Formats: sequence, C-alpha cells, structure tokens
Amino acid sequence: MTGRKLDNKEIDVLKNREIRKYIIATLTVTVIVCAAAYFWHIPTVAAVAAEAVLLFVLWWIDMSRRYRHMEEMAQDIDRILHGNESSMLAAYEEGDISILRNEISKMTVMLRQQAEQLGGEKVKLAESLADISHQIRTPLTSLNLMLESLKSENDAERRRRLIFDMRKQLERIDGLVVSLLKLAKMDAGTIKLQRAQVNLEELVRAALQPIEIMLELKGVEVKQQVSGCYMGDMEWSREAVTNILKNCMEHTEEGGTISISGYENAVHTELVIQDTGAGIAKDDLPHIFERFYKGQNSKNDSYGIGLALARSIIAGQNGTIKAENVISADGDICGARFIIRFYKGIV
Repeated sequence: MTGRKLDNKEIDVLKNREIRKYIIATLTVTVIVCAAAYFWHIPTVAAVAAEAVLLFVLWWIDMSRRYRHMEEMAQDIDRILHGNESSMLAAYEEGDISILRNEISKMTVMLRQQAEQLGGEKVKLAESLADISHQIRTPLTSLNLMLESLKSENDAERRRRLIFDMRKQLERIDGLVVSLLKLAKMDAGTIKLQRAQVNLEELVRAALQPIEIMLELKGVEVKQQVSGCYMGDMEWSREAVTNILKNCMEHTEEGGTISISGYENAVHTELVIQDTGAGIAKDDLPHIFERFYKGQNSKNDSYGIGLALARSIIAGQNGTIKAENVISADGDICGARFIIRFYKGIV
C-alpha cells in the first residue's frame, strides 16, 4: 500500500510541467558541460563549478520570472476585489504557478457568480417585499375604513354587512400569508416532497373537493376522463391542481364547463385542465406563472400567487406546466388550457 502511494506521488510530480522543465534543464546543462570538459580537457572541478553557476543563473532567472508573475497575479486579484471585471487570471502561461493560479481562478469565478446571484436575489427580495406590502396594504386599508364606518354606524343590518366584509378581508390576508409561507418554503427547499405512486383520478377528486360548492353555485360543469399514475407527492400535488382549477373556475362564466383529462405513457403522465372562459390575454401568457402577476382578466381580490405556487410544486416533482389558449375552428379564443406533465426521467 505504501509503495503504491509513493509511486503515484512520483507520477503526479513528474506530470508537473515545471518539475519536468527543471529536470530537462539540469540534464541539458550537465550534458553540455560534460561534452565541453571532454573535448576541451577542462578540469573536473572547473566543470562542476561551471555547471553549478549555469544552474544557479537559470534558477535565478526562473525565480525572478515566477515572482514577477506572482506580483502581477496579486495586482489582478486586487483589481478584481475592487470591481474590475476585465482582469483575466487565465492569461498566464501554462505552468506558471499553475496549481495556485487555477485554484484562484476557480475561486474568483465562484465569488463573481455568487456576487451576481446575491445582487439578483436582493433585487428580487426588494420587489417581493414591495409586492407583499402592496398586497397586504390594500385589504388593511379597507379594514381600517370599514372599522371607522362601524364606529359611527347605528343601523344593525349595515353593521352586520360591514362585519361580514371585514371578515372577508381578514380571510384574504390570511390566505395571502399562508400562500406566501408555502411559496417561501418551496423556494428555500425546506419542504421535502414525497415520492409515492399518485393516482390521477384520486388526485383530481381530492383537488375538486375544496371548490365543489363554488362550482355548483356558479353552475360550472366539470367533465373528467382521467387515468394513469405518476411518482410524486399527493398532498402538494392536490394543492397545485386545486389552484389551477380555482383559476379556471374564476375565469369561466356561469353555465360554463371545465374539462379534465389525463393519461400515462412510457415517458410522462399528463394532466390537462381546460375551461370555456375568455382565455388568457396574449400579453399575459409569458407572465402568468410569475408571483404577484395579475392578468387583464383577473379579479380585484386576486393576489396572483396561486399559479406561481402551482408551478413551484410541479417543478419540484420533475414536472412542467404550460398555459395556452383554446382556439375554435373560427380562430377565436374559446378558453384556456393548462398542460401538466410529470416525467418519469430527468428533464
């Protein structure tokens, strides 16, 4: 074991270009001095002294060059630390303090990427805080106004109506906070999604349960033709599908229809949810899954986070989601369609 390790170390040392250069230079100088001593009958002591002087001169030149490059590298690092993006550590010739240079280059790239990532995250955080502040401020302002009205309201029926409206605003704030916490946990990776067999028919049935009464009151018919399974998390998948179904219900007129179809093949399991509403505006399609984005047809009490949460949940289960409009034979938009796919392999 020890001998084998030493052999490997010797091989690694010989792979170093600088070590090979020193060995070749030493052998070359030795051969030249020996040849000169043989042909010109130079005494052995003089030949050894000449070889030593030549080797020292070569070593001195090489060390001077090395220290000059190290100083240049230190200056480049200093410029990089002060924000100069144009400094290139990779410009040095291969073999010049190669190991140190490569490691510093890697570290510099990593630090630069982390700085860019942190900068982007700060911008996103600022935007998210502004959006959250706006979303919470609106119902809080309404609550404050209704509370002031309640103080001076003597009519019992009017007071009951104000209390009912205040409760709705509180429920809206509560729903927003809960959704934000779920999305934050999903983004932070603190939620461990399970991997178990999920039956599509059971998933759709569970996802429809929270909105069945609202669908019935609105007179929206739900058509299903679902089969197949996939590996994922049943509870979180139900949350995602419910959010999509709720979005379809909100944008479907009374007496409309929501169609749900699903199947499984060798590559993926697909679930398609389609409504007969007004569809999605062309300008909204690229942004519909962005958090806090409210489309042209969104309701005033919508806070634009349900679809963003749905996308995060689906993506966390090796899935994708796509939104598109349903086009009639006449070329008109006659609804929206959400296509969810859970892949059996890595995509």
